[in-house]
Amino acid sequence: MTDVHTEREGAPIRVLLAKVGLDGHDRGVKVVARALRDGGMEVVYTGLHRSPEEVVATAIQEDVDVIGVSLLSGAHMTLFPRIIELLKERGVFGDYVLVAGGVMPDEDVDALKGMGVAEILGQDTPPDAIVSRLRELVSMKAGAA
Repeated sequence: MTDVHTEREGAPIRVLLAKVGLDGHDRGVKVVARALRDGGMEVVYTGLHRSPEEVVATAIQEDVDVIGVSLLSGAHMTLFPRIIELLKERGVFGDYVLVAGGVMPDEDVDALKGMGVAEILGQDTPPDAIVSRLRELVSMKAGAA
């Protein structure tokens, strides 16, 4: 994957939002998708019950800047390592800003960030704050590229 879109082409930030695993609750991720869209970003929403393999393949195919995974199931310590492993296997791990959303215990935040998750945006994060934080993360990544 090439550099982040916002620096490369002046195009909007592209965000992939995914619900991975058996979690069937998607109201929150739909609210986030709308907020990101209203904030000028392009959003690709994969829908419910996606596998880590589908998420990584879609991120590559759609040439996104951000991969956002929403989880309420408690499987974050299994699913994020698998997503990261797949990104590394494909040689694209550093090409994306990877963020987690939903419900994750505070004691898992440091472990997730240590694996390479850039930010944990809990269910109580206001939509405008999510938009701002993704802009910051993409800008920081572009500055480092």
